[in-house]
This record gives sequence, structure tokens and C-alpha cells, in this order.
Amino acid sequence: MEFRHLGRSGLMVSEISYGNWITHGSQVEEEAAIACVRAALETGITTFDTADVYAGTRAEEVLGRALKGERRAGLEIFTKVYWPTGPGRNDRGLSRKHIMESINGSLRRLQTDYVDLYQAHRYDYSTPLEETMEAFADVVHSGKAHYIGVSEWKASQIREAHQLARELRIPLVSSQPQYSMLWRVIEAEVIPTSEELGIGQIVWSPMAQGVLSGKYLPGQPPPAGSRATDEKSGAGFIAKWLGDEVLTRVQRLKPLAEQAGLTMPQLAIAWVLQNPNVSSAIVGASRPEQVYDNVKAAGVKLDADLLKAIDEIVEPVTERDPAKTESPAQRP
Repeated sequence: MEFRHLGRSGLMVSEISYGNWITHGSQVEEEAAIACVRAALETGITTFDTADVYAGTRAEEVLGRALKGERRAGLEIFTKVYWPTGPGRNDRGLSRKHIMESINGSLRRLQTDYVDLYQAHRYDYSTPLEETMEAFADVVHSGKAHYIGVSEWKASQIREAHQLARELRIPLVSSQPQYSMLWRVIEAEVIPTSEELGIGQIVWSPMAQGVLSGKYLPGQPPPAGSRATDEKSGAGFIAKWLGDEVLTRVQRLKPLAEQAGLTMPQLAIAWVLQNPNVSSAIVGASRPEQVYDNVKAAGVKLDADLLKAIDEIVEPVTERDPAKTESPAQRP
């Protein structure tokens, strides 16, 4: 495993981080989930990403049990706050009330005294940014989180939050956006702003919901048991990638992966790690074998000719519009 600084902070994270968005507490049984976490630890992954909303808070509970007994100082545990975790009007968003209650709930479920990174899961247009950042400052200053991050925030929002964070003397060090060969909306604005401010990207869905694994074939139904057939595990998210033009172009990447001595998933993960502003790529798994395969993307260097060939294949189906980085206009 290779390690990188999270932005310009002193925190080191594993290039491959393990996330449990649609697996723990929902898609796979707990025994399998724990086996995947054990595989991650065996391969040198030290960075684990979750959120209070995943599987209705159950994902945090499973991760807490899976990591119990590990040396806490040797791990980087990340979680998030914003999406609804209860039926009440204040069980969502980035108000001071919800943040202070949510951090306590997350720590209890994760069985830890602190998280290394506490992230705003979306931008909350219903709460003054000053209120949100002041609540985050209290979380940090109380020792319940070491660093602060955001997820799917626009460049202008990141800049404003970063200025407030400096005034409040808290380290805003990360952005967690979707990023892959097919989804490059952060390249025009978010990445240049982040580079300027010393913020690193922790990217999710580097395999475009699994489409870049190459297992989805044009003109054929999705494989049985795949994410595209499971409404509970993100079928709605993957649907936009299942058109024949996208799938045909993905199949054209297979010879390039073979040329590089990589599997298709490894090529997809290695590709996002070529961007120097990316600190870590989040992978999920329903089986330990997937973890063992994915971590082989760490430390891989793709040459310029290969990167150019990839761009030529996927460019017609690549999304680059920075306006696609968005948060709900109103709290869900």
C-alpha cells in the first residue's frame, strides 16, 4: 500500500480507502462485511470511510464492530453528516443542532472517541454557512474530530468554507466528490480551487458504479446479482451508465488494461490516482477477493500514451459539466 497526504495537511491516508456506502448493513450480511474489512486491513488499507445515513445508520455500527480491537491510532476513520437519519425536521441538514447530535451518534455507533475526518455530506442551503462552520469548530475543538471535510460542494462553496475555517482555526482539508474516467466534473473548478487551498480529494465511485469493471455488456441484460439488478444497492445510480454507447466504449478499454498488466477495476482506480490532487480512492466490496484485487492499483503509474488512449476512447461519453456538482436546493 502507498500513502499520501490528505491535501496539504499532515494526515497520511492510504491511497486506497475502504468505503461501506451500499454494502454494510444492507447489501451483504455482517459476516461478509467483516471479512471485507479484515481483507482491507491485511492489504494495508488504514483509511475507512462511512456516513451516518448509510443503511439507516447500520453501516457505522457494522464498521465499528469490524474495527473493534484494532489499534485506533493506526486507523483513519471518516464519517459524514447531512442526509436524514430520523423522521424529525431537525434530523437532517447542517444546523448546529443536527451536527452536534449526529457526531455523538456516529461516535457511539463507531465505538470510538473521535473520528479523524468529519465531512459535510452535501451543502445545506437552509442553514447559514457560518452556523455550520461554527458547529464544526466546536466538534474539532472538543476533540471529537481531528479534521473537517466536505462532499459534493462547488468550488465557490469550498472557498467560502475554507476562509471561515481559517478564521475559526480548524483544518478543512478534504473534498469527497464522485470522480472517474466517465465523470470528470470536478476537473474544471473544484480541483484547481482545492489545489490552491491545500485541499485533497477523496474520490468515490472511481469505477463508475462498477461499469468500468467491464462486466456490463452492450445489448445484454445486467449480470444476475450485480448492482444494476439490486434496487437496495444503488441500481438508480448506475442506470445512467448502462447505455450501449457507454458500454461499448468501456469494452474498448480492455486491451489497454491488458497492455498495462491490470484488471479493468485496477485500471479505473489507478486512473483517478494519477491526478495529484487525489489523496485517496474509495472502494467498496461485497467479497474479500474484490478488496485483494482493487488494492493492486496502489502505486501504479500509467504512462502518457496510455492516458491519451483512454481519453480518446471515453471522451464522447464523459461528463465534464461543473454544474453537475450539486446539492439539494432544500433539505431532503
